[in-house]
Amino acid sequence: MIDRERLAALAAEHPARAGVYRNRFPTPRHGLGAFLRWQWDTRGQFPRHQPFPLQQPDQQRLANPGPQPQLTWIGHATFLFQHRGWNLITDPVFSERCSPLSFAGPKRAVPPALTVDDLPPINAVLVSHNHYDHLDRTSVKQLQARFGREILWFVPTGVASWLRNLGVERIIELGWWQSEYHGQVEAFCLPAQHFSGRGPGDHNRTLWCSWRLNFPDFSLYFAGDTGYAPLFDEIGDIFGPVDLALLPIGAYEPRWFMSPVHINPAEAVTIHQEIRARQSVAMHWGTFVLTDEPMDAPPRALALALQEQQIDSETFRVPQHGETLTIELPS
Repeated sequence: MIDRERLAALAAEHPARAGVYRNRFPTPRHGLGAFLRWQWDTRGQFPRHQPFPLQQPDQQRLANPGPQPQLTWIGHATFLFQHRGWNLITDPVFSERCSPLSFAGPKRAVPPALTVDDLPPINAVLVSHNHYDHLDRTSVKQLQARFGREILWFVPTGVASWLRNLGVERIIELGWWQSEYHGQVEAFCLPAQHFSGRGPGDHNRTLWCSWRLNFPDFSLYFAGDTGYAPLFDEIGDIFGPVDLALLPIGAYEPRWFMSPVHINPAEAVTIHQEIRARQSVAMHWGTFVLTDEPMDAPPRALALALQEQQIDSETFRVPQHGETLTIELPS
């Protein structure tokens, strides 16, 4: 049972001051000097791209999902989740680069497992925040051109106006700890430990979040992008167990620079336990080179963390790009 009284009290808090949002727990901001130190330390060299297997999703299976929840990893933080007639996309990025420029910036090492034209009819999109590797202008325009008003967009505070400028019409915009029903599904906007911004003048001017969706028979948690903080234990206390969590495991090195806003695999395992996930699936790795760890390091580090914490690896899976997983309903 959800602690609705505690939820309402938290929702009444205001995470913004003078129009700038802040994390629930203090987060150091690394400015230009820290960024230049990072680039100096690495001499501006990122790890090389590595080829990973790309499965071709079964279009028949996507068009006719069974009674169990179904999850397909498109790449990075983009999933297709299907359950009870809902087809949901998370953090839509289908473009070749996650960048404000089409000719420069981080480029995919693995193509998206599905293009927008390959998708089944989409009912909803979850957006965690406005960074380029989680919210892509071209992808939004492609989704809007194909599905238009069929899609309901769930976004954190401040992101709706950006979408409306691209012609998006149906939007539910929520602050932390707030929720809204859409048919049979209740969507909760929950905190994450991160930041927002698409340029030099809009740092933390829009909110960032994680999401929880409660279906009548299933619950889904989408972490978006986050560093580690005590808030996950708080989420677990308020909501109780969650059936499936989508948790980031990549983009975490160097730790002195990344740890305030990006978890590493060991912290992902801790969050898996604190939110009381029955099962978790890894994301945010193996698609773009964004940080210093080799592209294949996150799954290996996750396997070691699970072993060290004596957690069954089957409860925290790492899918291949394009792989479709069937998630068993709770008994």
